[in-house]
Amino acid sequence: MDALTILAIAVGLAMDAFSVSIAYGIKAKSRSTNNALAMASSFGAFQAFMPVLGWFAGVKMLDFIAGFDHWLAFALLLLIGCKMIYESTKPNAQRKAKPLNVYVLLVLSIATSIDALAVGLSFAFLKVSIITPIIIIGTVTFTLSFVGTVLGDKLSRFKPDQIEILGGLILIAIGAKILIEHLTLV
Repeated sequence: MDALTILAIAVGLAMDAFSVSIAYGIKAKSRSTNNALAMASSFGAFQAFMPVLGWFAGVKMLDFIAGFDHWLAFALLLLIGCKMIYESTKPNAQRKAKPLNVYVLLVLSIATSIDALAVGLSFAFLKVSIITPIIIIGTVTFTLSFVGTVLGDKLSRFKPDQIEILGGLILIAIGAKILIEHLTLV
């Protein structure tokens, strides 16, 4: 898998964290660099760690699924993308942001990184080394989360839900690319 594809996956995965960061910045009107760093660090770390868990689980199952791994990768990315698009339609964006504390940060970090677990599973199925993807995914998520939190009040004209839809569409497109590449090689 090339670096550009991994970067696109990272951007797709980071859209959840980015939209939550923007929403937090908009709702909390927090201009604190410490809050932005805390949110970005937590989101980036979880987004980098979850694919590792998925990858290790996938490596254990690799021999069992070698014949249909491309279909499984496509299905996982399709489901994750559709889930992101569906969740963007939920009205939870109208809720007021909770104060940023360790508990809120932990819950938000886990919630925004579950998709990365499934992507790590896909990497294992595709026999992709996990080191480069986790560095890229963590860095992209950190950067987008920091920017989203800091600029949340300035980006209030954009809807975080639209950003999450874009992330879902990116993941679906990557899944389709993986499937098409495999089917045209066979």
